Amino acid sequence: MVIAMQNPISTYYDPSLTLYEARDIYFDRFGFDGGGYTAKWVKLKAGPIAFYFPNTKARVVAVRYHDLHHVLTEYPANWVGEAEIGAWEIASGCGRHYPAWILNLDAHAIGLLLAPRKTYRAFMRGLKTYNLYGEPFTDNLLAETVGSARRRLLLDEPVDRITWGDRTRFFFWSLLSVVVIAAPIAAALLGLVWLLSSIL
Repeated sequence: MVIAMQNPISTYYDPSLTLYEARDIYFDRFGFDGGGYTAKWVKLKAGPIAFYFPNTKARVVAVRYHDLHHVLTEYPANWVGEAEIGAWEIASGCGRHYPAWILNLDAHAIGLLLAPRKTYRAFMRGLKTYNLYGEPFTDNLLAETVGSARRRLLLDEPVDRITWGDRTRFFFWSLLSVVVIAAPIAAALLGLVWLLSSIL
């Protein structure tokens, strides 16, 4: 069975801009200080609560592509937008960038709760398009225009062929994302129970 699903492209980032220029606009738009590539820790806020995790070299390599993907897909850098781009990157593949797989699975799981329809649509879009993870990160890449990169990755095309096989993939990756995000929580709870039982 084939199901049609349109996916119009917004144009916040002008197609004539280079990826380098558009990325600077993205940084300014969401308050990123040069992308935070040199920071030792990454700060993640959930309301009044802030979480920190190490900004490893492997993460920095992956996030340089991730930031360009935000520009090309037009997904914003907020909770819902990160869920969308997480689902899109999973579906289009993260290659050897294991931090991207892990962080995207977490984002995908959060998206199932916050914006399931947008997460679903982003995943389906990812199945029909390509991303930059398999390409060398060079000055030539940053010099490419937004419009050219979108055309090359098929991001300017509507998503118009969704099959039951695609839906099965979405179910599999959604289930895996829930397992990935729940595993450390479950481990922490078990550790707390063990600690309390040893004290009491």
